[in-house]
Amino acid sequence: MRRTLALTITGALLVAGSPAHAGGHRPRPVTATAETPALFDDEAGGDADADDPAIWVHPGDRGRSLIVGTAKNGGLRVYDLAGRELQSIPAADGSRFNNVDITRGNLVVVTDRGRDQLRFFRIDPRTLRLTDVTVADPPLLFSKDEEEVEGQATGYGLTTYGNLAVVSRRHTTRLGFFEIRDRGGKVTYVRRETLDLPRTFTLTDGSSWTPCADPGEDPQVEGMVIDAKARVLYAAQEDVGLWRIDLRTKKKHVVEHVAEFGAPYDADCTVIGPGEGGRIHADVEGATIYEDYLLVSSQGDSRFFVYDRRTNAPITSYAVSDGPRIDGVQHSDGAAATSTALPGYPRGLLVLHDGENKPDEGRVSTNFKYVDWRRVGLR
Repeated sequence: MRRTLALTITGALLVAGSPAHAGGHRPRPVTATAETPALFDDEAGGDADADDPAIWVHPGDRGRSLIVGTAKNGGLRVYDLAGRELQSIPAADGSRFNNVDITRGNLVVVTDRGRDQLRFFRIDPRTLRLTDVTVADPPLLFSKDEEEVEGQATGYGLTTYGNLAVVSRRHTTRLGFFEIRDRGGKVTYVRRETLDLPRTFTLTDGSSWTPCADPGEDPQVEGMVIDAKARVLYAAQEDVGLWRIDLRTKKKHVVEHVAEFGAPYDADCTVIGPGEGGRIHADVEGATIYEDYLLVSSQGDSRFFVYDRRTNAPITSYAVSDGPRIDGVQHSDGAAATSTALPGYPRGLLVLHDGENKPDEGRVSTNFKYVDWRRVGLR
């Protein structure tokens, strides 16, 4: 959900011992080095809407590494390191591919928001083709039956590590923890536990505050990433802030609230007064890790904020602006990073969803932008 910001808000970062950072801090300018073809969310374009990317590093030839991106009703797209499309995988009738991640070497995992399921695809390192290896009868992620699936409070955000898949439930605060399992050459999953984040919050004056939403909807999570070294899950609750959750104990705390946290709003969910939050603007979205850096998308002002992965202290922010050949990144939903040296990207690659690709040829388009990590300027 995108909200209209009525004012610029400043606030303190909610990390112990860290300084306050003004919401108007000038971000570091960055430009993209490559982009994928435009996707058009209309009938002529196959209802394709870019959302979330994942990076697969080829085990034997890094130049043959791939980017896999979701296109919602348009299925999946597979790209090479130059941004050229190599494969288009259509979504089955009723499917809507929302988020994607890669685990266990070459297993692509996708949330099928339309059917409330996970889908699995195997990458063949020889042909670079993806093959569907999902069992014929995958269980529902959250819904009790098909009638409930129709309400579309279904599997949404996704992050994986090994045999663990963490999936958020759309329009709710719920996270599900699933075990990925092999079954006769195919892949399925079993839900192990759930965790519900708060929906109502106590402000500094003791009053209660709930983010603005349509009736029956709670503040949802989409962007997530697992820090395998620390055994920590970072979950971006879009209208609330970025959570740090211990995967062993499930203890949690907020790294930083969105600037609009605690702010009053009108009937159209437009913010009409100051909030109590930090620098990031709702929606807080895509999260990824590059070595010792944690990156999150501040969709409301099209910036990206960088934290120390170990301490969660703020480091910097950046915006991907228009370059001489490639436009910038606006309203980014998804992000993926690798520190592995790749051809043309000796210090690694950052891939970002662009929600307002230009030129749009008179039609709204989206795509994915590739950023050379050297341009981000962090070592």
